Amino acid sequence: MEPYSYRSDPNVPAFDDRAPVLVFDGHCALCSGWVDFLLKRDGGTFRFLSAQSPLGEALYAHYGYKSGDYDTNILIEDGHARVRSDGTLAMFERLGWPWRAMGVFRLLPRRVRDWGYERIARNRLRWFGRRDTCRLPAPGERTRFL
Repeated sequence: MEPYSYRSDPNVPAFDDRAPVLVFDGHCALCSGWVDFLLKRDGGTFRFLSAQSPLGEALYAHYGYKSGDYDTNILIEDGHARVRSDGTLAMFERLGWPWRAMGVFRLLPRRVRDWGYERIARNRLRWFGRRDTCRLPAPGERTRFL
């Protein structure tokens, strides 16, 4: 897809995309834990959006994912969407040392990396649990969430 293609999609509400945005499954304990991890380490780089929100649903649909099927996070950066292992590695690489060392996994073929990502994604709710409500930002985090 073309960069910023969601801007011309009438089903996607306008949003501030000047910073990288992570669209994540707000009910998934692993995904919410990943958001907590990033909030502590990213120096304010990322903004966060629950997939269950109207904007999150619209972005999933825009990128061809079914409603309610949140087996991948979507990282939107410079108008491009990165999913599966590519998105996760891009986030690690933005964190600096020692986390950026995870970029070594780019040496593996994408299909191998994505195979591992998909195994975890498919089992994430069973292995890590499901929250009854989406992760909500604490008062000091509100500016980081869309």
